[in-house]
Amino acid sequence: MSRYLITSALPYVNGPVHIGHLAGAYLPADIFVRYLRAKGEDVLFICGSDEHGVPITLRARKEGITPQQLVDKYHGIVKKSFEDFGISFDFYHRTSDPLHHKTASDFFTTLYDKKVFVEEVSEQYFDEEANMFLADRYITGTCPNCGNPNAYGDQCEKCGKSLSPADLINPHSQLSGKPPIKKKTKHWYLPLDKMQQEWLEAWIRSKEGEWKSNVFGQCKSWLDQGLQPRAVTRDLDWGVKVPLPDTEGKVLYVWFDAPIGYISSTKAYFENGQTSNIKPQTIGWKDYWCNKDSKLIHFIGKDNIVFHCIIFPAMLKAHGDFILPENVPANEFLNLEGEKISTSRNWAVWLNEYLEDFPGKQDVLRYVLCSTFPENKDNDFTWKDFQTRNNSELVAILGNFVNRTLVLTQNYFGGKVPQHGKPNERDQECIAAIQQAKKLISENIEKYKFREAQQALMDLARAGNKYLAETEPWKTIKTDEAQTATILYIALEVTTYLALLMEPFLPNTASKLNRMLNLEKTDWKNATGQILKAGHVLGAAELLFEKIEDEIIEKQIAKLNATKINQQAGMVSADEPKASDFIPTAIGKETTFDEFGKMDLRIATILEAERVPKTDKLLKLKIDLGFEQRTIVSGIAHCFEPEKIIGQQVTIIANLAPRKIKGIESKGMILMAEDADGKLKFVMPSEKINNGSTVK
Repeated sequence: MSRYLITSALPYVNGPVHIGHLAGAYLPADIFVRYLRAKGEDVLFICGSDEHGVPITLRARKEGITPQQLVDKYHGIVKKSFEDFGISFDFYHRTSDPLHHKTASDFFTTLYDKKVFVEEVSEQYFDEEANMFLADRYITGTCPNCGNPNAYGDQCEKCGKSLSPADLINPHSQLSGKPPIKKKTKHWYLPLDKMQQEWLEAWIRSKEGEWKSNVFGQCKSWLDQGLQPRAVTRDLDWGVKVPLPDTEGKVLYVWFDAPIGYISSTKAYFENGQTSNIKPQTIGWKDYWCNKDSKLIHFIGKDNIVFHCIIFPAMLKAHGDFILPENVPANEFLNLEGEKISTSRNWAVWLNEYLEDFPGKQDVLRYVLCSTFPENKDNDFTWKDFQTRNNSELVAILGNFVNRTLVLTQNYFGGKVPQHGKPNERDQECIAAIQQAKKLISENIEKYKFREAQQALMDLARAGNKYLAETEPWKTIKTDEAQTATILYIALEVTTYLALLMEPFLPNTASKLNRMLNLEKTDWKNATGQILKAGHVLGAAELLFEKIEDEIIEKQIAKLNATKINQQAGMVSADEPKASDFIPTAIGKETTFDEFGKMDLRIATILEAERVPKTDKLLKLKIDLGFEQRTIVSGIAHCFEPEKIIGQQVTIIANLAPRKIKGIESKGMILMAEDADGKLKFVMPSEKINNGSTVK
């Protein structure tokens, strides 16, 4: 039995996670980990929020809050989204935690004491107006490679070329907007050029044929260009402080600090005593990081390849106590409706919003994303494909086979597994398809070919449907009950193996199907023959999946189209929109005076406000109408902190029919106005007025 340490790239918490993140680093890792656990392997799956670096400070500055407040906000959103979606981390940590700061500081100190770093005084860009040195992301200018006028000081996001601030044409500060000057400062560098010659290049080239071609190819390109020393410190206030004397205002470079987060997350796991998945022979975190028998595997997106395949291994090797990664199965990028996903343009499907819009359909998104994983080249997610795969594959193939099998067994044999007879040649073909599917799924997962593995799962369901169509048990029951019993027994065996084999891909569906089969979760390793016994009582049959109607998909497409229209109008960009940029939406459908007159608009005061559990947007409000108090559920949590709106006067529709939202009866609706920046504002009187006053 092997010991595995599996990591997913630490998500950068200056915003929520979207489907591109899921397809790149989190869902592939989760499939792989669930497979290893099913085989009984000793596996630890860790991750955490990456909370340092310049984009955090820039976003915090724009939102008018501190960097800590910003990362606290998005760490909570991201962590909850992963939990609700079912990414099965053993531990999810964060780099602002004191344990991480100590771990990163100790790591730096070890390398410093071993004289690994090169210390260098150089001229760096400095913003005189802001009175601070500018880290790479604080500087923008024209890319010398493609001419993009908004390239960052470390990378052009249009052409992907790695840059340094000195490469930019016409650089200017993100803080003041003015051209920076150059000023001397001291930093510490990781001598990658020296390491390349001594061992790094030989180690990476030994991975040819083992690592994915896209990963090895990118590494080879870096090596062919010749590695250069890489600074591991920055002039900033936000981050892990450089643990040396006279280094005020200096922190560890986020790409030195962040991967150490894998180590601190593992430490935190053991310090919190959450060792339920750990096998008895293991002792602690060092068994995963320092034992040559452990296998370290990083799941990342292609933009992180250089850090996980070159820089972090160089750090680990220089430290001396740690194993190096065995594999780094990076995926390419997932596009959305033919365009690159962009957080700044809001061109994304956000995970937290998906979970609200499609409750209980985590596995549908898992299935569609796995079907379109950008494993070797960029791929595309479309809402129409999402609908088609759900309706034509999950519902019509997998769900249909399972439902027919269980319903026929209920109808013909009272919901009990029938006694099978000797299988004929056609029966043997279907039985052979079970072990063939298991073999293909196992082989492909271990080669990180998750799309082909999931395809083998669906092919087994197709084989089951074909078997039922050819054997026609609804006809044989009239003439040969024994043959019908054998047919349905074999169909039930296929169903049972589907429940086992789908668990890495569709864990919620696997649990549901096991309940329908009245079975405990089956062990993967020992599932080599018949699982069901004659006479076993099955549970009640349910539909595994529901058809997704056109109007649901059209709503999602309309949401994206609205984003595109606003983008074209200049309303959505990386910068905050100006009031002068506001373009009103079109007037809605005409209504009559009589219809409008039916609405009873009243003034009320918010007495209590709290978040509705397991939602990101909903607040439960208790309001005072003067003559009565009532509860209203409102989707405004993304714009307001509950404690800050208590005492706020609002305008409500008081005679709206009550409706239940998340199990809470809501009596009324609060009127809101949406500004150019998408933020909601209360429609309220210009001065305090009596609660219950009528709005005319």
